[in-house]
Amino acid sequence: MYPLKELLAAVAFAFVAMQGSLVLETQARAFFVFGDSLVDNGNNNYLPTTARADSPPYGIDYPTRRPTGRFSNGFNIPDLISEELGSESTLPFLSPELRGEKLLVGANFASAGVGILNDTGIQFVGILRPARQLQLFEEYQGRLAALVGSEQATTIVNQGLVLITLGGNDFVNNYFLVPYSFRSRQYSIPDYCKYLITEYRKILVRLYELGARRVLVTGTGPLGCVPEERATRSRNGECAPEVQRAVSIFNPLLVQMIKGLNSDLGSNIFVAANTGKSSADLVTNPGEYGFETAQEACCGQGRYNGIGLCTVVSNLCPNRDVYVFWDAFHPTERANRYIVRNILRGNTDYMNPMNLSTILDLDSRA
Repeated sequence: MYPLKELLAAVAFAFVAMQGSLVLETQARAFFVFGDSLVDNGNNNYLPTTARADSPPYGIDYPTRRPTGRFSNGFNIPDLISEELGSESTLPFLSPELRGEKLLVGANFASAGVGILNDTGIQFVGILRPARQLQLFEEYQGRLAALVGSEQATTIVNQGLVLITLGGNDFVNNYFLVPYSFRSRQYSIPDYCKYLITEYRKILVRLYELGARRVLVTGTGPLGCVPEERATRSRNGECAPEVQRAVSIFNPLLVQMIKGLNSDLGSNIFVAANTGKSSADLVTNPGEYGFETAQEACCGQGRYNGIGLCTVVSNLCPNRDVYVFWDAFHPTERANRYIVRNILRGNTDYMNPMNLSTILDLDSRA
């Protein structure tokens, strides 16, 4: 027979353990984000880099009306996916607030300026390149294990949703950055795209090794049509053909690589999210979706507001909802909502082999 005191202590411990288990069971699935400025929600605020969105008018339509580090007037793509998951937005991994139960929500490791290649974005200096983002993911898992135990931490990661967005900077902030860049002298556009895909595959394999089992991999948008490229590479505001050609080669190769990787793994771990098509919809026919322009950015200066950074002295449109682009490169919150709608419910033209709603339904039955 156990002494009464020890028996009561054992019962109390079991009750606390049960309560902790219930908390984890009712918690929305964790969400992990990797990539560049399209999905960074503030990591670069904590880094010695010029690639920052921590000053007005960034965040003008965010609930706090303050800049957060998101390259948007309001919510970005990860925020809107979190909304659909019934969860709060993930915190940047570098945020001091990411501790305790906040770890259960997941984490955002993205860093503006990065690309698939290590030499992409070198002008931005202290950014979190993909290899570093993956190292921080390992560090996150250690923190999570300290909170809930190793077994539960593994379950949370395995059952979590992952979003990764890379590739755009490898073109606009590397290959096409200057007329005769190192990479453009080294590779033709088709060969460069193949090289990027080979390197991207290594990143995805490492994500899998670290426990990721549901990964949304976005393609690259119509980079030649962003305000910056229109402003610097066209006479009459048309899309830059060579940049568009690169995108048209890269995106199909990405889908092909993902299919092959899933085949090798014997499961649909990776899902190709054709955000490039969603963005192209808006760029090609903005009026059909309630926008007035996809040529000019809401915030900026120069031709099409596509020159330089969005700052307090920039031109600023009064109604962000009628602009596809917020700044020289990044969509407005409303444009992001259209992109996320297709991630959730789009057909195979937008999501391959299935959309996020199907994933969530399948996983709820597992």
